[in-house]
Amino acid sequence: MALLALAVGIFLLIKGGDWLMRSAVALSLRFSIPKIVIGMTVVSFATSAPELIVSIQSAVGGHPDLALGNVVGSNIANLGFVLAITIIISPIDVTSSFYKTDWPMMIFATLLFYFFLVGDNQLVAYEGAILFVLLLLFMVYLIKFQKEAVLDEAPEDDEALEVSKTITYLLLGGFSLWLGSETLIKGAVSLAQSLGVSERIISVSIVSLGTSIPELSASIIAIINKEKAISLGNLIGSNIFNILAVMGITSMISPVEIQDTGLLSNDIWWMFGISFLVLPLVFFPKGTRLGWMDGLVLICLYFVFILPLFI
Repeated sequence: MALLALAVGIFLLIKGGDWLMRSAVALSLRFSIPKIVIGMTVVSFATSAPELIVSIQSAVGGHPDLALGNVVGSNIANLGFVLAITIIISPIDVTSSFYKTDWPMMIFATLLFYFFLVGDNQLVAYEGAILFVLLLLFMVYLIKFQKEAVLDEAPEDDEALEVSKTITYLLLGGFSLWLGSETLIKGAVSLAQSLGVSERIISVSIVSLGTSIPELSASIIAIINKEKAISLGNLIGSNIFNILAVMGITSMISPVEIQDTGLLSNDIWWMFGISFLVLPLVFFPKGTRLGWMDGLVLICLYFVFILPLFI
């Protein structure tokens, strides 16, 4: 039953996020908001909605390790699993915005996140506010100075939906996200209890991998359609959003306190290590690209991280 609850919860979160994004983009287009702004704000927030709702519900419901583990595990899965599978299937040519803007910001956000947690084992409201303000400043910088680097974030379909359809998607999306998060959290807690492991272990492995499925499917679809900037920018952006938006907003609503210290002593270092490793992989053995050998390195590391959690 716990596994079924997890599967149903993940499905509802994926569908809810998709419906919410469609309605949000349609509303933005109806109000003539520039596409580049839609891509950097509306689409980014909508695609991070599953992680955000799960983290808020977990923190408010007294399961802080689910909130933290979901973000840390998702960031590891985005690079160690989703990116790995993507570049094993098809190599990616990396643009200069990756190492000039995106990667440095991801590393800075990760270090700031760790700094806030390591002092007192918790993330409180003012720290969350700092994270969120940093995100807003970063988005303003991108929109003002890095327009070319974020054009691929803009939605391709610029046709506004009918008002009735937009409202339907908005309501369905919101309800599915709420119901999916409730179901997922109950399933995760139940599974942790039945397996005799901590909520943190279920969160950084199964829950986080489940919430990374949309990124994986989007990357594979991009490969099939032979689109240029397949997924690296999206995945780096997702990792930045997970820390600055998801953890920022969650801790402003309810302080998030670590219960299982493995999050600080193990998981967050894996998140930092894999995030850091992507940079040298881009430049070696030659050029600025990621290929199948880089993908094998990343996915092997991902399994080295996951398997010992259950042993």
